[in-house]
Amino acid sequence: MAISEEEIGRALDYLRDNASKDAQARAERIYSESWAKVVLAQEQAKANAPSMAAAQMQALISAPYIAALEAHKAAVYEDERRRFLRDAAEARIEAWRTESATRRAEGKAYS
Repeated sequence: MAISEEEIGRALDYLRDNASKDAQARAERIYSESWAKVVLAQEQAKANAPSMAAAQMQALISAPYIAALEAHKAAVYEDERRRFLRDAAEARIEAWRTESATRRAEGKAYS
Protein backbone atom coordinates (compact mmCIF):
# COMPACT_ATOMS: atom_id res chain seq x y z
CA MET A 1 0.00 0.00 0.00
CA ALA A 2 1.65 3.20 -1.13
CA ILE A 3 1.10 6.22 1.06
CA SER A 4 0.95 9.44 -0.91
CA GLU A 5 2.70 12.67 -0.04
CA GLU A 6 -0.76 14.24 0.19
CA GLU A 7 -1.80 11.74 2.88
CA ILE A 8 1.35 12.52 4.85
CA GLY A 9 0.67 16.22 4.48
CA ARG A 10 -2.83 15.71 5.88
CA ALA A 11 -1.46 13.65 8.78
CA LEU A 12 1.11 16.32 9.60
CA ASP A 13 -1.53 19.05 9.29
CA TYR A 14 -3.82 17.09 11.61
CA LEU A 15 -1.11 16.78 14.26
CA ARG A 16 -0.25 20.48 14.02
CA ASP A 17 -3.81 21.77 13.83
CA ASN A 18 -5.07 19.69 16.74
CA ALA A 19 -2.22 20.13 19.21
CA SER A 20 -4.06 22.78 21.24
CA LYS A 21 -7.33 20.84 21.29
CA ASP A 22 -5.44 17.70 22.30
CA ALA A 23 -3.73 19.57 25.12
CA GLN A 24 -7.07 20.98 26.25
CA ALA A 25 -8.61 17.50 26.28
CA ARG A 26 -5.72 16.22 28.39
CA ALA A 27 -6.05 19.16 30.78
CA GLU A 28 -9.80 18.53 31.12
CA ARG A 29 -9.13 14.89 31.91
CA ILE A 30 -6.59 15.69 34.61
CA TYR A 31 -8.75 18.45 36.07
CA SER A 32 -11.90 16.32 36.12
CA GLU A 33 -10.08 13.58 38.01
CA SER A 34 -9.05 16.06 40.70
CA TRP A 35 -12.49 17.67 40.70
CA ALA A 36 -14.17 14.32 41.36
CA LYS A 37 -11.97 13.93 44.45
CA VAL A 38 -12.97 17.42 45.63
CA VAL A 39 -16.66 16.65 45.16
CA LEU A 40 -16.26 13.37 47.02
CA ALA A 41 -14.59 15.16 49.93
CA GLN A 42 -17.30 17.86 49.96
CA GLU A 43 -20.04 15.26 49.98
CA GLN A 44 -18.34 13.34 52.78
CA ALA A 45 -18.08 16.53 54.81
CA LYS A 46 -21.80 17.24 54.29
CA ALA A 47 -22.88 13.74 55.22
CA ASN A 48 -24.46 13.40 58.60
CA ALA A 49 -23.19 9.90 59.20
CA PRO A 50 -22.12 8.05 62.35
CA SER A 51 -18.75 6.97 60.88
CA MET A 52 -16.24 7.87 58.18
CA ALA A 53 -17.16 4.70 56.29
CA ALA A 54 -20.83 5.64 56.33
CA ALA A 55 -20.01 9.21 55.25
CA GLN A 56 -17.93 7.87 52.37
CA MET A 57 -20.72 5.52 51.34
CA GLN A 58 -23.22 8.40 51.29
CA ALA A 59 -20.78 10.56 49.34
CA LEU A 60 -20.13 7.86 46.75
CA ILE A 61 -23.83 7.61 45.89
CA SER A 62 -24.56 11.33 45.99
CA ALA A 63 -25.83 13.06 42.87
CA PRO A 64 -23.00 15.65 42.81
CA TYR A 65 -20.33 12.93 42.99
CA ILE A 66 -22.04 10.83 40.32
CA ALA A 67 -22.21 13.95 38.10
CA ALA A 68 -18.49 14.54 38.67
CA LEU A 69 -17.80 10.93 37.68
CA GLU A 70 -19.86 11.36 34.51
CA ALA A 71 -17.89 14.50 33.66
CA HIS A 72 -14.65 12.62 34.26
CA LYS A 73 -15.84 9.77 32.05
CA ALA A 74 -16.57 12.25 29.24
CA ALA A 75 -13.16 13.89 29.67
CA VAL A 76 -11.37 10.52 29.57
CA TYR A 77 -13.33 9.53 26.47
CA GLU A 78 -12.39 12.73 24.63
CA ASP A 79 -8.74 12.52 25.65
CA GLU A 80 -8.48 8.88 24.59
CA ARG A 81 -10.37 9.50 21.32
CA ARG A 82 -7.96 12.28 20.45
CA ARG A 83 -4.98 10.12 21.46
CA PHE A 84 -6.11 7.33 19.14
CA LEU A 85 -6.46 9.80 16.27
CA ARG A 86 -2.95 11.17 16.98
CA ASP A 87 -1.57 7.64 17.13
CA ALA A 88 -3.19 6.83 13.78
CA ALA A 89 -1.66 9.92 12.16
CA GLU A 90 1.74 9.11 13.66
CA ALA A 91 1.50 5.47 12.50
CA ARG A 92 0.71 6.62 8.97
CA ILE A 93 3.77 8.90 9.01
CA GLU A 94 5.95 6.09 10.35
CA ALA A 95 4.68 3.69 7.68
CA TRP A 96 5.49 6.29 5.03
CA ARG A 97 9.00 6.68 6.46
CA THR A 98 9.55 2.94 6.34
CA GLU A 99 8.13 2.73 2.83
CA SER A 100 10.39 5.59 1.69
CA ALA A 101 13.47 4.03 3.26
CA THR A 102 12.68 0.72 1.58
CA ARG A 103 12.30 2.42 -1.81
CA ARG A 104 15.63 4.22 -1.34
CA ALA A 105 17.35 0.98 -0.31
CA GLU A 106 15.90 -0.84 -3.31
CA GLY A 107 17.02 1.97 -5.59
CA LYS A 108 20.58 1.76 -4.29
CA ALA A 109 20.59 -2.02 -4.70
CA TYR A 110 19.87 -1.66 -8.42
CA SER A 111 22.33 1.19 -9.03
